[in-house]
Amino acid sequence: MKDETLIAPEKLCDLTALRQDLHRHPELGFEEHRTADIVAARLQTAGYEVTRGLGGTGVVGTLRKGDGNRAILLRADMDALAMTEATGLGYASTSPGKMHACGHDGHTTMLLGAAEALVDLPFSGTVHLVFQPAEEGRGGAAAMVRDGFFTQFPVDAAYGLHNMPGLDLGVVAAVDGPQLASSDHWHVTFRGIGSHGAKPHQGRDALTAAAMFLGQVHAIVAREVDPLEPAVVSACAIEAGDFNALNVIPEAVRIGGTARAYSVAVRDQLETAIGRHAKGVAAGFGIEADYSFTRRIPPVVNAPAPVAVAQKAALAALGPDRMRSSFPPSTAGDDFAEFGTRVPGAYVWLGMGEMRENGQHHNVNYDFNDACIPHGVAWWCAVVQEELGV
Repeated sequence: MKDETLIAPEKLCDLTALRQDLHRHPELGFEEHRTADIVAARLQTAGYEVTRGLGGTGVVGTLRKGDGNRAILLRADMDALAMTEATGLGYASTSPGKMHACGHDGHTTMLLGAAEALVDLPFSGTVHLVFQPAEEGRGGAAAMVRDGFFTQFPVDAAYGLHNMPGLDLGVVAAVDGPQLASSDHWHVTFRGIGSHGAKPHQGRDALTAAAMFLGQVHAIVAREVDPLEPAVVSACAIEAGDFNALNVIPEAVRIGGTARAYSVAVRDQLETAIGRHAKGVAAGFGIEADYSFTRRIPPVVNAPAPVAVAQKAALAALGPDRMRSSFPPSTAGDDFAEFGTRVPGAYVWLGMGEMRENGQHHNVNYDFNDACIPHGVAWWCAVVQEELGV
């Protein structure tokens, strides 16, 4: 299938201009007021029933056709990251310290493009287009659920799409099983007795205990987790002492990090093991350790039925050369899981083409590839017709 047949040239120009406008005006999680206004206005103009306010800045556009009783949700995220853009593009961020470094501007644009196309396509049932705030670690999906999303919008299946640099342009990878890991935070504070650096025997050294812990905690995955079960434990922050007082052994050391897993059992195992190592090291040094493990985002695990729909949609809209049924999972997280753990879900990857230097997600030189827009729009429309086709 030729790319130019996927979308009219004038429509592609409109959507490209929209995407670059969103890129120029990035907004952080729960601050997507301008973006939400644009989304809501375009949905209303297209004839959608629009609901605002779930999750603060979330927008839901609802379209019902025919007498079908099946309902599905299609989700796009809207938020940017707290980063300073270095692309030098003509449409680079005009908001200091904020940029669309993960392509959510493209996700929002593609789902809006699909929304406007769906108005003229035949189907029977209900489609809820979910424009979600605060995907980047601030809990936007959970906030929408807490605000009653599933009570107000009961659905039978959930679909999400994320761009993927390095995957061939316009290819949709729809894979059964784990796609993204759980994303959890852990904190340990070692509390000892501070002392003069020249007289360590007069105190209880929390700093050396913390160093011992750091050596142990990174061995959990290598020596405790089944090697056939993917997992990550990383210490990412440490606070201790004062470089203006290098003769003082501090009383307390604070360490924090992340833990990732694809299964409930391994997630539980990591929580227990990190705490056990912290408490064990502390006991060996005769000090205390305060430990907390915060479960933030569940893993994204695709269900067979919606994956089959996603694959059929890719075949129908894009052709066999642009459908992949295998692709390696990622240890990144995405709170699409808040939808996909409550109803059967499929989270797919959309190829952005060859990865440019520093073109990966969360990089100051990242930019969404606008050539992906027609493929994303076509795939979204095909999902609806596969799910609700007449």
